[in-house]
Amino acid sequence: MEFSHIPVLYEPVLQYLDMQPGQVFADGTLGGGGHSLGIAGCIGAAGTLIGIDRDKDALAAAGSRLAECPCTKHFVQSNYSDIKSILAQLGIPALDGALLDIGVSSFQLDNPERGFSYMQDAPLDMRMNTDDGFTAADLVNGYSKEELIRVIRDYGEERWAARIAEFIVKERQQTSFTTTFQLVDVIKRAIPSSARRDGPHPAKRTFQALRIEVNDELGQLTEAVEAYTDVLAPGGRLAIITFHSLEDRIVKEYFRKRLKPCTCPPDFPVCVCGKKTDIRQITRKPVEADQNELDVNPRARSAKLRVIEKL
Repeated sequence: MEFSHIPVLYEPVLQYLDMQPGQVFADGTLGGGGHSLGIAGCIGAAGTLIGIDRDKDALAAAGSRLAECPCTKHFVQSNYSDIKSILAQLGIPALDGALLDIGVSSFQLDNPERGFSYMQDAPLDMRMNTDDGFTAADLVNGYSKEELIRVIRDYGEERWAARIAEFIVKERQQTSFTTTFQLVDVIKRAIPSSARRDGPHPAKRTFQALRIEVNDELGQLTEAVEAYTDVLAPGGRLAIITFHSLEDRIVKEYFRKRLKPCTCPPDFPVCVCGKKTDIRQITRKPVEADQNELDVNPRARSAKLRVIEKL
């Protein structure tokens, strides 16, 4: 399958990263290389681009797409949260900037073999790294009812989590789940018809929840937002694009705490802990897609971009 990907918030990303020739940048979620193509153009032949992705198909596609870019390129199959060890292995002390475009790529969603989409029948997989052993089928067939409720409720923000979990457990007593449409059918039966008349596809929230759990997406993001901030050189910028409230909350809260690290009690007249911030906020509010972008790429509708700079 051809790797097709429209980079979200492309122009704002290039604007806010404020790249200069010769700088060192990391794209922690390389995907099809759409954002990296723009980054490579800005840093020029003297620059260095580090492209990281768990998906070997994405790395191969991005490598082809970026082949003509004259900058030094390092393509690494790894979790983006491993940036500190990746830089150590490459002998690079710090980054002048980095981008994290969180979530599943268009290629993964549109490739039926990967099992991310509730719109196509496929093996119930959802692994971003196909070398990993744990799949969505393992989760659905193996988690207890209570564990399923927790995942679907907490990561999908699904009000019918308990009923969906109950229906899944009952169904798998008869036959194991192996395909996406098996799961979609059970979810549709679990959610009352009156609740399915409006709003998104009834399986959307559950599929999001399973994908997040299978790939430990929130855990990876929590580790990464701190790690990337740590490895920025003075003046370096970190841009993070999120696609739902759970992701955005992690990024927003971490930036807030790093902007105000003082641990003194609120009633202290002056700070005595001595903790000072080492970042400044570039975007006061998250940057979102304008109508022109939404007309071309509807998947950008939920995207939010936040940017900080290292002092």
